[in-house]
Amino acid sequence: MGFKKHQQKTILNIIFGLVLAVMILFALKLLFSSSEKQAKEVAEEFYSYEQEGEFSSSWELFHSSMKKKFTKGHYIQDRAHVFMNHFGVDTFTYTLSKPEEVRSWKMSKDDPAIKDVYKLTVIQTFKGKYGNFDIEQDIFVGKEKDEWAILWDYNK
Repeated sequence: MGFKKHQQKTILNIIFGLVLAVMILFALKLLFSSSEKQAKEVAEEFYSYEQEGEFSSSWELFHSSMKKKFTKGHYIQDRAHVFMNHFGVDTFTYTLSKPEEVRSWKMSKDDPAIKDVYKLTVIQTFKGKYGNFDIEQDIFVGKEKDEWAILWDYNK
């Protein structure tokens, strides 16, 4: 009788261990997909602002390393000038790829590595006075002080 009870306890321990392992894997999956979702939401928000010509709001979503590249005023002026004046467009449509996790990425060779980063490809479609055209760009969304922020690649 003691042997049978031991077998039952062993089987229960195995089942408990499997259930616990599944729960841990599920929690990790939720955590990962939550970060991926948040990163994509920031990219969506950024390009929605850009679509509306709200370049001041889109600039706010930049990582601090990006904000060092150009002042807010310079960014607003450049974006409006290039897109509205040169391209002759009022807005654009865009698509974003599924985020890909990147381990330890640098915006440029001189910048520090960022550990929590997702890479997305954005395709902006413009219809303007010079015809219809697309701009395809890989963008990165990195975590800075518990906030996701937009980064561009300057490694080339």
